[in-house]
Amino acid sequence: MSGRTNIARFRLSKASVPRAREHVRLVLREWKLGHLCDEAALVVSELTTNAVTHAAQGIGDQLELVLRRRDGVLVLEVSDSYQWEMPELRKPAPEETSGRGLLLVDALSQAWGVRPRTGAGKTVWVHLAVRREGED
Repeated sequence: MSGRTNIARFRLSKASVPRAREHVRLVLREWKLGHLCDEAALVVSELTTNAVTHAAQGIGDQLELVLRRRDGVLVLEVSDSYQWEMPELRKPAPEETSGRGLLLVDALSQAWGVRPRTGAGKTVWVHLAVRREGED
């Protein structure tokens, strides 16, 4: 099943966050990667929430969610049209009520990053290991 790709688009609205989460769960079950559903859904929830929160200042009204399975890695990508502020890992103060999403993404992923898109916007990508810990 290596080399599979799924692309979905969602409106930049709060209602899209649970829809994106459920979409990830459905695709991963279809790909026989149900053991990654919780981690992947949490990562996508954080990334789509960030897009909905910040990309409203961009030029588009949609975000794109891409799932790829390749070489033992599940790649999750969330793209939007907001390019002026790239996400950065930070440590919020204890009294802050937000700003911990990328800490979760960082803790769950093998690697993650952000790259500018051709034209306008950015893509935040995350790599999750396909194999369960302890498997060969």
